[in-house]
Amino acid sequence: MKRLLLVLGLAIGFLAAPMTVGAHDAYDDSQSHPLRLAAYAVYPVGFAAEWLVMRPIHFVVSHPRLERIFGHVPHESPFDNYEAYQPPGEY
Repeated sequence: MKRLLLVLGLAIGFLAAPMTVGAHDAYDDSQSHPLRLAAYAVYPVGFAAEWLVMRPIHFVVSHPRLERIFGHVPHESPFDNYEAYQPPGEY
């Protein structure tokens, strides 16, 4: 009988205690799309593959002494030859 009263008292205490619930960001219906749910499962696999496989491979092939063997060329800046827009003189 004491155990039942204890369990009942704890249950009432937990139900009566104020609780706040919050998410990290706002939810909208796009997050319930089936492909979004599949992406939640697949994304960590791709992230791990990038960091555990692809980045170490790039580190090896981009070494200055090995670039010629692997045919790696350094990435060029997309803004390398960019000239800033100069507005025409005042009218």
